Amino acid sequence: MVNYYSADYILPVTGSPVKNGTIAVKKGSILEIYEENSPALADKQVQRLEGVIVPGFVNCHCHLELSWLHNKTPKGSGLIPFIKEVVKTRRKPPEEDPAEAMERADRMMYKNGIVAVGDISNVIDSKTVKQKSPIYYHTFVELIGFEPDRAKDIFRTGADLFEEFKPLKASVVPHAPYSVSRRLFRFMSKFCWETGSLLSIHNQESEEENKLFRYKSGGFLDFYRDLNIDISFFKAQARNSVQSFIPLLPEKQKLLLVHNTYTSLKDIYFIKRSEREVTFCFCPNANLHIENRLPKIEMFLHNDFNLTLGTDSLASNDNLCILSELKTLHSAFPSLELTETIKWATINGARFLEVDENLGSLEKGKKPGLNLITKMNGLSLTPESEVTKLV
Repeated sequence: MVNYYSADYILPVTGSPVKNGTIAVKKGSILEIYEENSPALADKQVQRLEGVIVPGFVNCHCHLELSWLHNKTPKGSGLIPFIKEVVKTRRKPPEEDPAEAMERADRMMYKNGIVAVGDISNVIDSKTVKQKSPIYYHTFVELIGFEPDRAKDIFRTGADLFEEFKPLKASVVPHAPYSVSRRLFRFMSKFCWETGSLLSIHNQESEEENKLFRYKSGGFLDFYRDLNIDISFFKAQARNSVQSFIPLLPEKQKLLLVHNTYTSLKDIYFIKRSEREVTFCFCPNANLHIENRLPKIEMFLHNDFNLTLGTDSLASNDNLCILSELKTLHSAFPSLELTETIKWATINGARFLEVDENLGSLEKGKKPGLNLITKMNGLSLTPESEVTKLV
C-alpha cells in the first residue's frame, strides 16, 4: 500500500523545500515527491498535515549506557565536577535496572524520530538493546587511560570489547585528549586505520582542557591528584588540546570532534590546514547542562566542515531529542536557517556514520524515516515546535 503525505513544506534536505508538496511512501521506501497540485495526485488519497516533513534524525553522539544517571548530576557545575559525579555515582549500586533505563532511552529516541545513533560504550551492556532496536547504532568503544605504561593493556581490553560487539558496527576510540596518553592514541590510530573504522573523541568541552595542554595548569591537575594518578610525565604543549592530538591520528581517517565548546578560531584554522576529514558534532543541551555555555557556532559555518548534532546522555540532558537540540541552537543563534541546520540533524550525520545510502534525506529508493515537525512559523522553528514520527 502506498501512503501519500502532504504538508506545508517538505524538506528533502539534498534538494530545495517543496511548498505544499506531497511525498509517496511504500513500506518505508520513498517513491516520489510531488509539487503542489501535481496532476499525478488527482485520484490519490492524500493525507494533509500541518507542518514540515523531514527525514528521520541522526544522533551522532549519545551514551546509552548512562541512561540510568538521569537527574543524577548537578547543572552548570562545569565538566570536572560533572565527571567526578558520574564516576562516583557509577561506583554505587544503580537505583534502577540499567538495562531497563537503556531500553526506555532507546524507545525515547525512536519516538522522537531518531533513526541512527553514534553511541559511546565503555562496557558491553548496551549490546542487547541495540540488537533489538529498530534504530541503527554505530558503537564507539571508548578507551580511557592517561598513564602511558597502561596503554597496551587498555588497548587490548578495548579490542576485545570491539570483538564482543560484533556483528554490530563498532570502532575503538579515545575518550578525550586529557584522558588518553599519546601511546594509547597511537595504538587506536593504527587499529582504526587498519580496520577502516570511524574515530570519535570528546573535544574541548571545558577550558580546563586547553589550560592543561597549553600550560599544564588548571583543574585537571587537582583532578588527577585526587585520583592518585601521577602525570609528571606530561609536558605542557604550548597549544590547545586539539592541536596537540590531531597530528597523532591517521591523515585519511574520518574523525568526529564532539562538543567543541571551547574551540577557537585558531584551532579551526589548524584543523583546516591538517587536511583531515573532520566532522564537528554539537550537543547544545548537554553543553548548557555541564558548562552553561554553547560553542561559537558562527566560527564553524564558513569553513566547509561537516556539521552534525548529538544529544549526549541522559546524565547531561533531559531528553534524547534532536529537535530539542535544534530549538536550543535556533534560540541562541537566530540567524540560523532550518534549511541548513536540518542537514546537521540528518544527512551530515548519516554521511559520517556511512549510512547515507539509505538514511538522511528524502530521495527515491531511500528508507530514511519520515518526521513531521509541527507548530512552525513557516520554515522557522518556534519554542513550541514538536516532532511526530510518521514512518
